[in-house]
Amino acid sequence: MKIDLHCHTKYSLDNVFDPVQLILEAYEKGLDGVCITDHFSVEASMPVDKIKKPEGFLVFRGVEISTTLGHMLVFGIRDDAWNIWDRDFYLDTCSVVASVRSKGGICVPSHPYRPVESMADLAFDRTLFDAVEAVNAAEKAGIIGMPCIGGSDCHGPGKVGRAYTVFDNPVTTLAGLVEEIRQGRCRPEKP
Repeated sequence: MKIDLHCHTKYSLDNVFDPVQLILEAYEKGLDGVCITDHFSVEASMPVDKIKKPEGFLVFRGVEISTTLGHMLVFGIRDDAWNIWDRDFYLDTCSVVASVRSKGGICVPSHPYRPVESMADLAFDRTLFDAVEAVNAAEKAGIIGMPCIGGSDCHGPGKVGRAYTVFDNPVTTLAGLVEEIRQGRCRPEKP
């Protein structure tokens, strides 16, 4: 299964990418699904749940969070109860990880070697993170035995599917997606 685990829509408030267009583009590129990881809020992308999807196409929702160490993706939570600070920017990384994990979610550093808003080598801290977004860092993650995912970080048309995650087993639920990542039964790829 091929799922782009890092997609943004107009609900991120930093672009105008319509989620209907995102889903259709992903489907046309042969992906089996996407995960909407709009900034700051899982709940912001709730309208996506009502969109008609191609038969068998999966749409999950997560969130991308701005922390003191950089951006991180969170999967496995269904609402914004993780955000006990009632603000959006530069949340303490360790506190966010603790809050997310207390709600059953997992934390994955975003784009670890991008020049800004990235965690660089801190992304490989197994005490903080459950996996790493690692198309450009998969070799290092593999050396330390850390699960890796892939995502495009798309913010507009034509970008979805530039990178994605291949799952070894079928994934049909958010809980299943989280478990497959935790167990490392997935890998990042580019087309």
